Amino acid sequence: MSRVNPFDVVIVGAGHGGAQAAIQLRQLGFAGSIALVGAEPEPPYERPPLSKEYLAGEKPFERLLIRPEAFWAERQVEIVTGTRIVAVDPRSRTVSAEGGAAFRYGSLVWATGGTPRRLRCEGGDLEGVHVVRCRAEVDSILRELPGVERVAVIGGGYIGLEAAAVLRKLGKEVVLVEALDRVLARVAGEEISRFYEAEHRARGVDIRLGAAVESLVGAGGRVSGVRLRTGERIEAQMAIVGIGIDAAAEPLLAAGAEGANGVDVDPFCRTSLPGVYAVGDCAAHENRYAGGLRVRLESVQNAADQATVAAKAIVGRPEPYAAMPWFWSNQYELKLQTAGLSVGHDATLLRGRPESRSFSLLYLLRGRVLAADSVNAVRDYVQVRSLIEARTVADPAKLADPDVPLKSLAG
Repeated sequence: MSRVNPFDVVIVGAGHGGAQAAIQLRQLGFAGSIALVGAEPEPPYERPPLSKEYLAGEKPFERLLIRPEAFWAERQVEIVTGTRIVAVDPRSRTVSAEGGAAFRYGSLVWATGGTPRRLRCEGGDLEGVHVVRCRAEVDSILRELPGVERVAVIGGGYIGLEAAAVLRKLGKEVVLVEALDRVLARVAGEEISRFYEAEHRARGVDIRLGAAVESLVGAGGRVSGVRLRTGERIEAQMAIVGIGIDAAAEPLLAAGAEGANGVDVDPFCRTSLPGVYAVGDCAAHENRYAGGLRVRLESVQNAADQATVAAKAIVGRPEPYAAMPWFWSNQYELKLQTAGLSVGHDATLLRGRPESRSFSLLYLLRGRVLAADSVNAVRDYVQVRSLIEARTVADPAKLADPDVPLKSLAG
């Protein structure tokens, strides 16, 4: 029988949320034992650069580390790599890993993020079909790229567009296939979608909208193209799939934790299991910026802020999660920054001109500013946050005028 390793706090998941939970616990003076358990062989590292600077070869892996390896030893955080937790026993407060390792916890922080969705159609398991979620996957792409001329990117969300931008910079032919009628349809307004479609097309990306994938075709076990439901075949020596993620919460749900889309948490990031917290992409919480709806937010900001909330609750200094959501995406020389959540908006308002390549799209509900997408408009992004926080209703003409500072409209 495998030995059970006891810790005061076990953190499952060594991404941004898990690392931040450990860091915060020590900063808050927590003196108990901490284990940070990750499925990958590397210590905690940043994920957003994987589809940007790391794929482009502009940032080596060492610069992706959230902290130097010595940092964890100095703070007596035991990093356990290459260990995938597959079961939780809330009665004995034990988690078990593939291969038999087990850890007993006083408090458990579940920070496993999400699992990238893969194509379930014929050919989805061919060699040369990739997702972008961890270092090993991007390293596989980089090893194969020298022999690739044409890449099919499936999915027009942030990951797909970021990968397409990098691949064009690397000189590859890129076809981007999106099943809906515009890119970023699930997260942004039409003005943002059309702007990014035009920018990518201007740089040579062949964007196919309303294009559903029927199957992937291969030769010798390796992908050689994409067949659409129209019957058209798109030739490609590599396919990158960016069609979203599923919350990685199965062991918690199997143990009895409440949840449907991920695991449900309360304002202090507590699950329905005693002593068990969840943070980041896998945690569904009621968010004031979404009108109180229960949502999962897939962002570094959310993972880090929820990790801080969980750490404070563990040390007996509970503060409810109340952070404003924010997101970003870098494509070519374009910086998209999002503040707030546009869930439930009933109108949009364009501030500035897209052709200037510096503008914002505001999302309103009964005149109140809910959220904003700012493209190369850092001042708008910074100032709109106070309007969102204050639930400001402002003159639409002034909101739309880029010469009127948004901060001047705060009530």
